[in-house]
Amino acid sequence: MLQTPLQISSPIRRKGFMFVLSSPSGAGKTTLSRMLLQKDENLALSISATTRPMRPNEKHGTHYIFMDKKEFETTKANGEFLESAEVFGNYYGTPAAEVTKMLAKGTDVLFDIDWQGTRQLAQRAREDVVSVFILPPSMEELELRLRKRAEDSEEVLQHRMSKANIEISHWNEYDYVVVNKDLEESLQKVYSILRAERLRRERQEGLQSFVEQLLKGTVA
Repeated sequence: MLQTPLQISSPIRRKGFMFVLSSPSGAGKTTLSRMLLQKDENLALSISATTRPMRPNEKHGTHYIFMDKKEFETTKANGEFLESAEVFGNYYGTPAAEVTKMLAKGTDVLFDIDWQGTRQLAQRAREDVVSVFILPPSMEELELRLRKRAEDSEEVLQHRMSKANIEISHWNEYDYVVVNKDLEESLQKVYSILRAERLRRERQEGLQSFVEQLLKGTVA
């Protein structure tokens, strides 16, 4: 794993932020998310709650927090989700408590969510959200990638393609946009965004104190 320069040598305390990746299904956000997590040890994945059935290779609390619909609705009514949305007939939401803890420790939290969830996060904590939209190089390539996955029936695939148009129409609500033509190149672009955002003045909570000590000559 790579460490950022801020982790290695900076004496300045930093608050974490929410790093959002969104894309239509098949454009690469899940693959890029996995690669980012492998690349950077100060990035943690937000674990979503969902009402969809658990798949054979999934583990409760690791891949998702699995809930029935009643439990999900109660949790949402209590205001315990940062964001929530319905996707293909299932409900998804981000529990707030764990994310808040990680941000306070200076850990950045990665979100693999759609435009609805991103909009909700921005409404709730805009200053703590950095959003990136991943575009496919073409709609033809997007459909080809979905077919190569061989996970969906023709009906579901066509529904995903139809939904992709809606997803893409929200591209201009995001802070950054990356066209994923080459996966490794896209990874480097997204990682550059992550590292640059960590250096923003307003994210470095200990900067004021550091500068005061610097001017006094009391920095160790």
